Amino acid sequence: MNTNTATLAPQTLSDVMDQADRSGLLMSRVRSAMLSPTSRKRSPVYSSGQLGAICGLDRNQVAYRLQKSDLPAGRMLGNGRREFSLSDVQTWARAYRGAAMRPAGAEAVTMVLANFKGGVGKTTTAMSVAQGLSLRGHRVLAVDCDPQGSLTTLFGILPDTEVEDEQTILPLCVGAESSLRSAIRPSYWSGVDLVAAAPLLFGAEFSLPSRQQTEDDFEFWNVLNVGLDEVRDEYDVIVIDTPPSLSYVTINALMAANGLLMPLPPNALDFASASQFWRLFSDLAGQLVEQRGVGKEFDFIRVLLTRVDSSDSTATVVRDWIGQTYEGKVMPVEIPKTAAAASAAAEFGTIYDVGKYDGNARTYKRAAEAYEKVTELVEQLIQATWRRKAAAA
Repeated sequence: MNTNTATLAPQTLSDVMDQADRSGLLMSRVRSAMLSPTSRKRSPVYSSGQLGAICGLDRNQVAYRLQKSDLPAGRMLGNGRREFSLSDVQTWARAYRGAAMRPAGAEAVTMVLANFKGGVGKTTTAMSVAQGLSLRGHRVLAVDCDPQGSLTTLFGILPDTEVEDEQTILPLCVGAESSLRSAIRPSYWSGVDLVAAAPLLFGAEFSLPSRQQTEDDFEFWNVLNVGLDEVRDEYDVIVIDTPPSLSYVTINALMAANGLLMPLPPNALDFASASQFWRLFSDLAGQLVEQRGVGKEFDFIRVLLTRVDSSDSTATVVRDWIGQTYEGKVMPVEIPKTAAAASAAAEFGTIYDVGKYDGNARTYKRAAEAYEKVTELVEQLIQATWRRKAAAA
């Protein structure tokens, strides 16, 4: 039988349900294989050189400080080398990077990653920034607002089977909770806590407009912002990943954030999609200002070029369009499209999850250095926000 002809047979809802079951079963098997040996992700370990690079120390300075025995000594290996856990590195980072940490009295800076189009590197960037900031000593809360749960999956958690509704922002959206505190869980990556997402989060797109119609003085755009208030002083940074659409949940994420980061590949379709995003968001914001008197300021808005293919001759032209459109907002670093990043993604991870890369070392270094530079620039934006808030106070 011709397989193309066979696909023309009517497909019932039962067929769709069977397909969903097969997909979920295979996903569980894939994750079990990829996340060996325990089917749960583990954070990497770091050498003395890597620890020194994060803290701004050379090997001799690291060795000298170890003699004081006041910071984690890591674990000695058989070859005379020493390795440090993620939490060890974070302790050292806080000790040596005190001036870069959140000032006393300041609260977390909330950053949202948003784009209408999928496949632009939004979730990978959200995860990488959260990991990179935590390596520098910051305490991070990652909030997954996308019902597809891609960020949750990067944390090694299956949204379909391992996330209950009370572990998401859904209770907040339906009015069952007024704070996100009960939804927060620790993750495999020390220093980063998670509010997960799952397909059931689609319910928020119905509950929020329903509450707007039935509850007096309800502000559908302000639910997540209020829900974060109770925990803002417990974290340094809150990173929010959003659905690839201007949904009620995305609006909440945007209105809860101090800063906005848009990952944008330099190609024409993604450029057009980004233009639609800004137009629709602008129209919505105008309505809120006009009808509700709502004001909103972002401490920073930045565009990050992602998935940059050096062999794509059209990228240069689109890069010029982006520079003209977002003048002063384009970050001076690009995320290259590399085999190393693709390999990490295939194993439900980012470049920060790679303990040892078996491919070309130069390829890995190029990807790692790009994300490290992004993290550095984001940290500078966060520090500038803290300074502005302190000056205003």
